[in-house]
Amino acid sequence: MKVLFICTHNRCRSILSEAITNHVGQGKIEAQSAGSQPVGEVHPLSIKYLQEAGISTEGLISQSWNEFEDFAPDVVITVCDSAAGESCPLWFGKSVKVHWGLADPSKLTGSEEEIAQAFRTTIDEITQRVNAMLSINVNTQDQQALREAFQALGAQ
Repeated sequence: MKVLFICTHNRCRSILSEAITNHVGQGKIEAQSAGSQPVGEVHPLSIKYLQEAGISTEGLISQSWNEFEDFAPDVVITVCDSAAGESCPLWFGKSVKVHWGLADPSKLTGSEEEIAQAFRTTIDEITQRVNAMLSINVNTQDQQALREAFQALGAQ
């Protein structure tokens, strides 16, 4: 299964989701991430806390969803509210689209420990969803069943 995570700037939540999905999925799921308005760099704390969790950060880059026309994802998951409200490119037309709202740990202000805890909480939440994703036993061609299964995961 191919999954594309979308967040407007593609620097934190979508990056975390891509890295965690590829790590936990161990080849059963191929994940990428992109943004409608990418900033061109991954948030440094995303890298720091992924590495702390033992998750590879190799190859993670902030990039435009225009780079993924040939990727043909089975599922496109928006992880920020602003991306959920945007019109996706036409070439996403055959993909199931769902929204998994995630708090943005990179926008938190507070002590270093509070910010660290926000990143760890987001990483844990994504990891739980990906573990549940691996147990989905749905044919990727059955778009309604796939949509329902992924929407349920986002509601957890």
